[in-house]
Amino acid sequence: MPSYGQLSEILDPASTALLTVECQQGVVGAESALPELAAEARASGALDNVARLVAAAHGHGVQVLHAVAERRPDGRGANRNARLFRAAGRLPVRQLSGTAAVRIAPPIEVTDEDLVVRRLHGLSPLAGTDVDPLLRNLGCRTLLVTGVSANVAIPNAVFDAVNLGYTAVVPADAIAGVPADYTPAVVRNTLALVATVTTTEDVLDVWKRPRIG
Repeated sequence: MPSYGQLSEILDPASTALLTVECQQGVVGAESALPELAAEARASGALDNVARLVAAAHGHGVQVLHAVAERRPDGRGANRNARLFRAAGRLPVRQLSGTAAVRIAPPIEVTDEDLVVRRLHGLSPLAGTDVDPLLRNLGCRTLLVTGVSANVAIPNAVFDAVNLGYTAVVPADAIAGVPADYTPAVVRNTLALVATVTTTEDVLDVWKRPRIG
């Protein structure tokens, strides 16, 4: 884990953005299309930790972006080139644009200053979306990645952030995947190689202390 000094330098509110990944009602909410993932996000405390980080970001001038995965009712433009996409089209709850399924799930609060970036295709919250140009226009150099799932979208977001030149930070207790023991394994064996791995409490501690200089 990084020291307080290292984390404080990386997480300067002026150049940091917090990204929530697929923290939408149709994924982690009570009526989830993926009930096992939703249950793990809640039981592990990950969803509550995302909400705590978002609230702290709002209070300390850190830009928040919410990455939402959705589909048109006719599926136009959506991928069909992987089993995951084909399975999603058969689920009883679909992430259709404009429905409750693609709203950010409680207890995460969304403010007027937050940016919501929606995608109709692919696996990545960054590739082919507005996230990168928005971050650059905002002067962000560090991306704090939270949400689901540790199986697919979180690693994708981290890899893309690093490839685009951002410093990726992952609070390991603010992401979730299935099965439960997969998340610490992917953090330890994959994400820790390319991202700064930390905890929710350490991020909150950095932001609540007065900055010097």
